Amino acid sequence: MNISGTTDIEAGRRRLAELEARVRRDLDYLCLPPANWVPSRQHGGEHVHDVIVIGGGMVGLVGYFALWSGGMRNMRILDRSPAGREGPWLNYARMETLRSPKQLTGPAYGHASLTFRAWFTAQYGEAAWQALDKIPRPMWMDYLVWYRKVLDIPVENEVEVTRVAPEGPYLRLELAGRGAKEKSILTRKFVMATGREGLGRPNIPAFVKTLPRHAWAHSSDDIDFAALKGKRVVVIGVGASAVDNAAEALEAGAREVRHVIRRKEMPTINKMMGIGSFGFTAGYAQLPDEWRWRFMQYSFVTQTPAPRGSTLRVSRHDNAYFHFGQGIARMAHEGGEVVIETTAGKRLKTDFVILGTGFTVDPLARTELGEAAEEIMLWRDRYTPPPGEESEELGNFPYLGPDFSFRERIPGRAPWLSNVYCFNYGASASLGKVSGDIPGISEGASWLAREIAATLYREDVEIHWQGMLDYSKPELQGDEWTESEIEDETQTASAPACTEGS
Repeated sequence: MNISGTTDIEAGRRRLAELEARVRRDLDYLCLPPANWVPSRQHGGEHVHDVIVIGGGMVGLVGYFALWSGGMRNMRILDRSPAGREGPWLNYARMETLRSPKQLTGPAYGHASLTFRAWFTAQYGEAAWQALDKIPRPMWMDYLVWYRKVLDIPVENEVEVTRVAPEGPYLRLELAGRGAKEKSILTRKFVMATGREGLGRPNIPAFVKTLPRHAWAHSSDDIDFAALKGKRVVVIGVGASAVDNAAEALEAGAREVRHVIRRKEMPTINKMMGIGSFGFTAGYAQLPDEWRWRFMQYSFVTQTPAPRGSTLRVSRHDNAYFHFGQGIARMAHEGGEVVIETTAGKRLKTDFVILGTGFTVDPLARTELGEAAEEIMLWRDRYTPPPGEESEELGNFPYLGPDFSFRERIPGRAPWLSNVYCFNYGASASLGKVSGDIPGISEGASWLAREIAATLYREDVEIHWQGMLDYSKPELQGDEWTESEIEDETQTASAPACTEGS
């Protein structure tokens, strides 16, 4: 795409301004946002918010927009990162392009003018769109920054929720960070729109715990790739994050990069891609447990392969190696280098290890939930799979209600958890791929907004009933008609005539 000329840049800016005006006009035509309909509340003289969303990345933005579109205005959205750095895109995501096809509507929430395509073509034109293969990762972040701006979503940056605890019928959120205006706030509903790592932590295998911290990093760490120039690097795994980090190390001038892979063969088929549909999105959550478990466990076993482009980005280097069937038996730091012994009896030495081992789903890792994290019902508490379908990883996912809310493992121990909504990757086992991935995120946001709206209305039903009784604004003023009386038209019945012989 040609965007180097001053005229093209100026024309792109003008067209983008026109698109932004169209977004605002579309919202106005759709009467968005509707008036706030949720009665305000106070607790001990303190204002109570209806919803607090944590996470100002893609998931949080579209979730907030859906709630806002539903007339819930007494909300706030918080993110611990600086503005423009929300989510993984400019932090630990290191792929060149997104995996998702460019035409997916993502967080547009049914608005054509909010799609990535509308934003892109406004600036660069339709010919550039046709020439575009996949969306460059940094450009996707630019789009999300614009999405936040054009919708005027008031993300409060550099604010972290450190603890959540019940206070009467509400939740008290303790806050920290440079952007925090208060030490704590109250809310009725708390939405954890925290993305891929939103209900867990980086998966750190035990075998690296014998190494000094400077000898290894997880793929989500801030890695100094320039320092790996001329070094030997081992990458554990061959998923998307592992491959992207290997490519970064190679391009930074690493002497060699070796993928050490437990699997015997390279995963090549994205099984979930084969069944994606509106039916799957709508129907998955209503399937019985055995079917939900079967779908998700099979996708874990087969593993989503790294994108073709990302894999070629590694293999184009002559000093890149893929070693399959090599689980890690032991690692040690000896003589200033890392010595690795594999389960296949191989031994190799390296200077630095990168863990492409992904994230765990572990509610206990969410310190803001405190001891109540132990009370969250997990899939392993609810379902025992048949032989051959076991999965410790899947068993750690929360077993959510149909509204994204947590359920108690033991009824009565932490009932307030029903006011906490898991709108992140942790919801996928219970409700499907609707709270983290680009294809289904708008459907998930609509689902979340309807469920929260229904709960708020149900909790306030007596107030709404009284509002119905008290409503007294007439639509008719009394001058629209004239009352008339019915004239009494009494009729005298005639006697029937007599006939001869009667």
